[in-house]
Amino acid sequence: MAEPPEIRIGTAEREDAMKRLSDHFAAGRLSVAEFDERSGVVAAAMTRGDLEQVFTDLPEPVAEKPAPVAKRSGFGTQWPERVMPVVPILCVILFFVTHQWWIFLLIPLAGAVLFGGRDNMRRREYRDQRRRNRRDRRDERRGY
Repeated sequence: MAEPPEIRIGTAEREDAMKRLSDHFAAGRLSVAEFDERSGVVAAAMTRGDLEQVFTDLPEPVAEKPAPVAKRSGFGTQWPERVMPVVPILCVILFFVTHQWWIFLLIPLAGAVLFGGRDNMRRREYRDQRRRNRRDRRDERRGY
């Protein structure tokens, strides 16, 4: 049963209405002037009826499909990032044990072996996907 329009509203209802109004603005249904005018009405609204008049000519929001979330993998795909910091330490230890300077050449060699090749492209795509997901979550929090 729908609640009567004379019911007073609080801050949470006003914020929800502003988010819905922002979504309509982002979808191109409102001009800047209309958005400003309706935002003022939402900010001054005291009852549900005041909020309902803002949305009378706008369609109901369509439920969006959630964006696919990248699977978090365990140690399997991140082992090069975990092993590489250990390599210089091992090289220093080996240098003091063997007194051979060329041991330090193992550091860039390990980097090339661990991060080079075809696997690098997959890592880049995974990193870019994580960045896009973070940006989308941040934009949702900000109400864009």
